[in-house]
Amino acid sequence: MNTFDYFCTKFNKIQFMLTVSNLSVQFGKRILFDEVNTTFTQGNCYGVIGANGAGKSTFLKILAGDIDPTSGRVILEPGKRMSVLNQNHNMFDEHTVLETVMMGNKVLFAVKSEMDALYADYDDKNADRIGELQVQFEEMNGWNAESDAGAMLSNLGISADMHYTLMGEMEGKMKVRVLLAQALFGNPDVLVMDEPTNDLDFETITWLENFLANYDNTVIVVSHDRHFLDSVCTHISDIDFSKINHYSGNYTFWYESSQLAAKQKAQQNKKAEEKKAELEEFIRRFSANVAKSKQATSRKKMIEKLNLDEIRPSSRRYPAIIFDVEREAGDQILHVQNLAASVDGEVLFKNVDLNMAKGDKVVVFSKDSRATTAFYEILNGNQKADAGTYDWGITTNQSYLPNDNSQFFTDGSLNLVDWLRQFVKTEEERDEVYVRGFLGKMIFSGEEALKKCTVLSGGEKVRCMLSRMMMIRANVLMLDEPTNHLDLESITAFNNSLKNFKGSVLFTTHDHEFAQTVANRVLEITPNGVIDRYMTFDEYLEDEKIQEMRKKMYS
Repeated sequence: MNTFDYFCTKFNKIQFMLTVSNLSVQFGKRILFDEVNTTFTQGNCYGVIGANGAGKSTFLKILAGDIDPTSGRVILEPGKRMSVLNQNHNMFDEHTVLETVMMGNKVLFAVKSEMDALYADYDDKNADRIGELQVQFEEMNGWNAESDAGAMLSNLGISADMHYTLMGEMEGKMKVRVLLAQALFGNPDVLVMDEPTNDLDFETITWLENFLANYDNTVIVVSHDRHFLDSVCTHISDIDFSKINHYSGNYTFWYESSQLAAKQKAQQNKKAEEKKAELEEFIRRFSANVAKSKQATSRKKMIEKLNLDEIRPSSRRYPAIIFDVEREAGDQILHVQNLAASVDGEVLFKNVDLNMAKGDKVVVFSKDSRATTAFYEILNGNQKADAGTYDWGITTNQSYLPNDNSQFFTDGSLNLVDWLRQFVKTEEERDEVYVRGFLGKMIFSGEEALKKCTVLSGGEKVRCMLSRMMMIRANVLMLDEPTNHLDLESITAFNNSLKNFKGSVLFTTHDHEFAQTVANRVLEITPNGVIDRYMTFDEYLEDEKIQEMRKKMYS
């Protein structure tokens, strides 16, 4: 029996929505996938993970039919519909917002379009065909399609007055939401999404998490947002060594269990029974924590499927991000009074007061990312405030990771060792072994450290900037969207290092897990003032009084 017949036989026993059979992908000499055989089952949400360059987005494009594999095939169960989050933001510029969403269900939209055309040019010859189309339309719940599409848009923050606007007139971030609504529209049997949380605010991501956690069909998603993966995934699909393996559980379970398995592998003297008991205890603890968790998750389905036999070490390399401080800061870190900034006459923030104390780890956020960037640029002396003052404590020294780091990487003559040497403080620190030590922590070893600084990817540039920050040994860190361009391994290591950092932090992030696990204080800067609270990020988002205050601040 060949592989295809084998899978077809299995279809009768288990509802495999999507089957990948003998899939291989090769670009030149580089083998991305080698004879991959796997299935995606109804009711599960699969988070596809892998190191940068492993082929996550390529795999999703193959599933969607946008790229042909070198060999093998993707089989969608007959009669089932797949929907894919469109990455081309300009494809629907000639269509209205509502029409664009309805186009997500291609069959329904084709029936509607033909019916509308026949009505527009009605004669007796068309009557029978219109009747046939109306039956099809009703069977697909077509008469409710417009109201369903409108409700989906409203849930994603697209108000009713925008539903008949042309897509070409919508701003970029709003287009992203419309295309997300298009992918979700009509309850597809298989939903494929690459980075669906990009450009969404925290409230919209929470809505999407709840929607997918209660979704009964198959979801396959790539995301760098760990909170999102933890909330929606029942399985992690790991791309490693040109294969894809499914593991029961969400991202945190996969990460923590693979770390535990790696630790056990190194413990030569530990008995097999002791290792098994340790893994069983880990599963028990993890399941108890998930059951108590408030966050939306397909938690019951996930917990039931956790499998001891699946736990194994990962081949992933995690950078060693360790922020030491040159000296301990005193109690006074930063005093900000009546600070204000605007751009082209538009107020970004005003009346910002802040007394930052030792040990504060403050997540700074705003609905307008220009506001948070302007705040950091002012505190670093790169931009003049419209009003107000700020004073750093005399025992502080600061290090800043800007959102735009391009000005640091303009000299094409510098390799990474020479690039990092620019920021040393003493002659001893110029030593190549010393400099390479910091680059090595960020996985630039051997020949990698001799790359020219102008040929780096976005993620490599951020890793270089982190090497620089580690070498400066500041007691105050300022981070503007620090997880941009980083892979999950770097984000996880960065997150853990900030939790353990002994100094103070001001940071802005779209990574929910980062904000929730690092911050002990929330500062929201708005055009009408500031909201400042000592609480966790989740507590801040869930506080009804604060939400009322936020609405007034942005009105």
